[in-house]
Amino acid sequence: MVSAGTKTYSAKKEDIEKKWYLIDASGKNLGRLSTRIAKILRGKDKVLFTPHVDCGDFVIVINAKHIKVSGNKTDDKLYYRHSGYVGNLKSTNLRDMLVKHPEFVLRHSVKGMIPHNILGRQILKKLKIFSGNSHPHQSQKPEVLEV
Repeated sequence: MVSAGTKTYSAKKEDIEKKWYLIDASGKNLGRLSTRIAKILRGKDKVLFTPHVDCGDFVIVINAKHIKVSGNKTDDKLYYRHSGYVGNLKSTNLRDMLVKHPEFVLRHSVKGMIPHNILGRQILKKLKIFSGNSHPHQSQKPEVLEV
């Protein structure tokens, strides 16, 4: 039972401390990696989590081209795009997308796990994905995070 004197704490934008994390995606499962990244971006791993405030941290992902998926998803999972013209729906399977645009695959997966509103778009800007082993964010001194 909650006493009458206690108040619910709501984090303010000024109170939140943003950190930088570095994740190596080589050999990691796409879904499990995406959920972990989404939690960090959203700030759900912090004690001061407040749903309507961006309290998450920055995430840098390297080696996105080495992501793994289980089963037949590489052939069965399709990504669709449409030009706007009638009958011009194009589809590409996951195998081709991992070769051409590995950053898109991970970003698309994480995007589906965060809120679909203004706050979600703001949160997604804190995700930096690189298909190779190097990244230009050395000066932020990212903390290596094992997933």
